[in-house]
Amino acid sequence: MATMTLVQAIHDALGEEMERDPRIVLLGEDIGKNGGVFRATEGLWERFGAERVIDTPLAEAGIVGMAIGMALDGLRPVAEIQFADFIYPAFDQIVSELAKFRYRSAGQFTAPVVIRAPSGGGIKGGHYHSQSPEAYFIHTAGLNVVMPSTPADAKGLLASAMRDPDPVIFLEPKALYRTAKGEVPDAGSAVPLGKARIVRKGSDVTVVTYGATVRVAEEAAAQAEGEGTAVEVIDLRTLWPMDIEAVIGSVEKTGRAVVLHEAPRTCGFGAELAALIQEKAFLHLKAPVARVTGFDTPFPYALEKLYLPDARRTRNAIAAALSF
Repeated sequence: MATMTLVQAIHDALGEEMERDPRIVLLGEDIGKNGGVFRATEGLWERFGAERVIDTPLAEAGIVGMAIGMALDGLRPVAEIQFADFIYPAFDQIVSELAKFRYRSAGQFTAPVVIRAPSGGGIKGGHYHSQSPEAYFIHTAGLNVVMPSTPADAKGLLASAMRDPDPVIFLEPKALYRTAKGEVPDAGSAVPLGKARIVRKGSDVTVVTYGATVRVAEEAAAQAEGEGTAVEVIDLRTLWPMDIEAVIGSVEKTGRAVVLHEAPRTCGFGAELAALIQEKAFLHLKAPVARVTGFDTPFPYALEKLYLPDARRTRNAIAAALSF
């Protein structure tokens, strides 16, 4: 196994799957000769040619609309949105068209489109380059929504996404692109969609999280361990369909749950997680389900560190759950 950064693992998955399946094509702004703004597609234009690595105009609705047409014609397009914040011009194409093809055709047609988008804060990008829009797409029936936190999962989940018959919104935590490093399996490995990962085991509190905040949860859990508290950390990996069995199994064991994400609090995915935990594990709960999230404001540039959930806020929520 090779040691890679998260963005290198994504690049590896794209290249390997394109070798495996000639139907896979990439399209997006500056992904060809330039290799993408984060260099996730660097060298693939030279390797596979301009017919399979397509530079597009700066037009997100056009990128996704073209990808949908390609998929319906038998290809397997992977569309890159340069930043998740720029996905909104394509919102109607995604929620009204892409997500609906299987349902509206009674299963006769699928739309195997992967939409990759760098998501979240942590790079001083300000309010136009730091948003976390996952809840919009989780709300939309017909879409798989994925967010990895490690290089191995980034490669394995992206491989599964490119093989899936249905559309996948693949959100990449850009703060981890070059800061997350780890061993990555060789060619051919895939991580199944819909399965959570237990990052560390514990018996006192469950922290449910995903993406860049997995690291935050690990740091808070290590601090709590020093004080005698065993925190179980669950990385959802696939946000939808969610591995609810893993979450509920953990909460039934610990009796306490903290939900952690950097998206805004109101109607964020943490609200759905809290509701599901309450519905399915109510008699096992020893404290209310806590949420540690971003704030209900535009993403601030100067106050980015204050906005993003950190180990201190997470540790406080763990302590509050224990003392309830």
